[in-house]
Amino acid sequence: AAAPARRRVLVLDGRPGPWLPAGFEVVPQCAGGLDERLADAFARCTGPALLVGMDTPQITPDLLTLDFTDCDARFGPAEDGGFWALGLARPEPGLLRGVPMSVPETGSVQRERLAAAGLRVRELPRLRDVDTAADAHAVAALAPDTAFAARLAALTHSGAA
Repeated sequence: AAAPARRRVLVLDGRPGPWLPAGFEVVPQCAGGLDERLADAFARCTGPALLVGMDTPQITPDLLTLDFTDCDARFGPAEDGGFWALGLARPEPGLLRGVPMSVPETGSVQRERLAAAGLRVRELPRLRDVDTAADAHAVAALAPDTAFAARLAALTHSGAA
């Protein structure tokens, strides 16, 4: 919420709760696989857009402040072979459709798709996303002052994690 943006959209499967910060527009996810849902999110954009996964709580506003003056795309690889962010100066949903998701080669296939389209791609830092309990603890250790780390600590101390 602290990153500069003209529009903040949460593409959500379900209804938002009281956790939703002010200033976010909520739109429903479409049906289909993750590639189709991500493509649909980009289809709703008319200008530069950055898609960020919800499983990287260690991101900062600085990481989300992107400049597209010398590139067409920004790509944030994840340590597990996926990606945590994809920014497109001109959103093109077809760049995501058909990319195999949640497999070790997801990120490389997506990155190759961008290059094959002739886009100039600048990489963002490689981050660890949260898919497992071990990931959660590692990310919390990297970002100990976050709400994520505090919530994980509370769950761990209560025996829930």
